[in-house]
Amino acid sequence: MCPPVEEWVRQAMAFGFSHAAPAALAALRVRPEVRDMCAADRCRLYGRSWMCPPACGRLEDIQKQLHGCSAGLLVQTTGALEDDFDYETMEAAGKKQKELFRAFRRVLAPTRPGLLALSSGGCALCPACAYPDAPCRLPGEALPSMEAFGLVVSEVCRDSGLPYYYGPGTITYTGCYLW
Repeated sequence: MCPPVEEWVRQAMAFGFSHAAPAALAALRVRPEVRDMCAADRCRLYGRSWMCPPACGRLEDIQKQLHGCSAGLLVQTTGALEDDFDYETMEAAGKKQKELFRAFRRVLAPTRPGLLALSSGGCALCPACAYPDAPCRLPGEALPSMEAFGLVVSEVCRDSGLPYYYGPGTITYTGCYLW
């Protein structure tokens, strides 16, 4: 028997995440305007990564995939900033979130067939993505982001009862697991 989502919340917290909560599946609404922000290419990954648009899939297909999920888990890592320009802590918190997220996915995957893991930020496993010239080098490890799937992260958090913002002097990274 697989543990209920509430047990996964406890395990995620014990694993090292700062915050965790069951994901409200009704909050998983893909938004074309999020993809429009991706197309603006501020992160320099649009059209350059298998895990980012347009390669990560059409919004219609993503919405169907999300509607096929029966449960989910949101996980966050929060860092305390020394000041608004404390990029060292921002990067460290982001790196910690990605490391914890990948490791916890390996814990969840054996009991959750078809696990969909949506990380924070773009995939950065390889120095340069093989897209579009060759297949993904690490298909079992590469992760799309919640934004790449057209999700407004702050909405998903709010509708799931999990804060998105923890006050001045903090930075928080959010990911979700869906099954």
